[in-house]
Amino acid sequence: MAMVAVGLWGAFLRKPAIWQLPVIFPMMMAFGGALGIAGVQIPAVEFGIALSSIVLGIMVALGARVHLEIAYFLVGIFAIFHGHAHGTELPSAAAPLVYSFGFVVSTGLLHLAGVGVGMLAEKPERVKFVKAVGVAIVFGGTAFLFGIA
Repeated sequence: MAMVAVGLWGAFLRKPAIWQLPVIFPMMMAFGGALGIAGVQIPAVEFGIALSSIVLGIMVALGARVHLEIAYFLVGIFAIFHGHAHGTELPSAAAPLVYSFGFVVSTGLLHLAGVGVGMLAEKPERVKFVKAVGVAIVFGGTAFLFGIA
């Protein structure tokens, strides 16, 4: 949910965020993954993952336009939580580099899906639909936070 929200929010923020957010997230996620593989502990990882869907979903639902530095910071911090979770869950039979490459590429594809849907908001009559997707992401993140999903 958070990965799709990154693409959606980038589309709302337009250039250069439309392509920068989907680049920042996988880069920082790879960093978080390396921390997880190395055994570095980060507190409240699951909470951070749930919070990422809630906060990023809210940004999409509101069509929030913030300073790019704030968007970069939020996306980067949340990406570390996601990457750390992947890194600590590394299957014992997997090659860390190949496994990491796979989750980074998959994340990029989810960002592209979000950008594609977010581009619908270029037409005023479709903005409500894109914002509704943001609301759905908030509900999904909230369900994850409380163990419902």
